[in-house]
Amino acid sequence: MARLLLFNKPFGVLSQFTDRRSPTVRSTLSDFITVKGVYPAGRLDRDSEGLLLLCDDGRLQARIADPRFKLPKSYLVQVEGEPREQELERLREGVQLKDGLTLPADVARIDEPPLWPRDPPIRQRRSIPDSWLRITIREGRNRQVRRMTAAVGLPTLRLVRWSVGNWSVAEIAPGRYEEVPV
Repeated sequence: MARLLLFNKPFGVLSQFTDRRSPTVRSTLSDFITVKGVYPAGRLDRDSEGLLLLCDDGRLQARIADPRFKLPKSYLVQVEGEPREQELERLREGVQLKDGLTLPADVARIDEPPLWPRDPPIRQRRSIPDSWLRITIREGRNRQVRRMTAAVGLPTLRLVRWSVGNWSVAEIAPGRYEEVPV
């Protein structure tokens, strides 16, 4: 039977078990995950937080990570500025990036969610407001959500992957994981 772990990846942690490329010590999954034989199904950038799925079954891993399956991934995104409806509509229609047009995204403006504190905290600027969005995509391009929000003039300050398909990080503390039935 396949094993599936839901891990709430903290900011600054690499989505891999080893870090051979850096001369300085960077935090990796091995600092948090004690289960042997599981591997990330997809990636989450070092400067992003939230749900990272790990499993020990190649077919399940492909079903989760492969863009052909268009599994929805939802993010809570703190952006710089006050989004206007035209900017949100551009995200909903798809954004032209250097590597092509993105698929349409589900986008909603939300109140600030009750998230855990980030370490280090987001720099607050009195003269520039920030806002929160929930963005759901069905692709997995490199740094896609950050590039999409930047392309419409709303730079991302904080990015938390909240869910992948029906799996969510809602009840999992940062740096913790739980095993779920597949």
